[in-house]
Amino acid sequence: MFDETYWEERYSSHEHIWSGRPNVQLVAETSELTPGTALDVGCGEGADAVWLAERGWKVTAVDYSTTALERGAANDTTKSVEWVQGDMNTWEPGRRFDLISSQFTHPPDGPRQILFARLADMVAPGGTLLIVAHHPSDMETKVRPLQMPELFYTAEEVADSLAKDEWEIVTAEARPRLEKHKDGGQVTVHDTVLRARRRT
Repeated sequence: MFDETYWEERYSSHEHIWSGRPNVQLVAETSELTPGTALDVGCGEGADAVWLAERGWKVTAVDYSTTALERGAANDTTKSVEWVQGDMNTWEPGRRFDLISSQFTHPPDGPRQILFARLADMVAPGGTLLIVAHHPSDMETKVRPLQMPELFYTAEEVADSLAKDEWEIVTAEARPRLEKHKDGGQVTVHDTVLRARRRT
């Protein structure tokens, strides 16, 4: 359901979708990492990619939507991000990355495992895999419009899919944060946060 047509139509029908600020868990988990090469998966309008590039990362940002990529490029103060229109299920970078960041990517069970296995294979030795998502408990808060359990997952599920002899799990948790509710108030939601380091 969330294919290239869906995302292009969504971006092209709105002036902006996201806040323009980097995702808070990306900032929390990568601020102390030594910059290298980074892949931003499903980069959207590019706030994460630009934030990383401004801190010295050499970033490749991939998304289905050309509209989203054009917005990201327009906001790229470094003019160094490589903006790529593509499908992460099939796109082949031909290289590995020191950081792969997937922020709020929610394919259903089955395709999700295949995608995350592909992402893990693209991480260079000593590199970092960072996966952040809406935690399954968020469905109880009613802040997520899609009540589809198959789209939600925990950090532990992702961690369990990584070979123990190849990966060190640095973070695996449901991390709370406040989010605005549609009624104007605030509600505590939880982000699935998985950060793993590939052993050298």
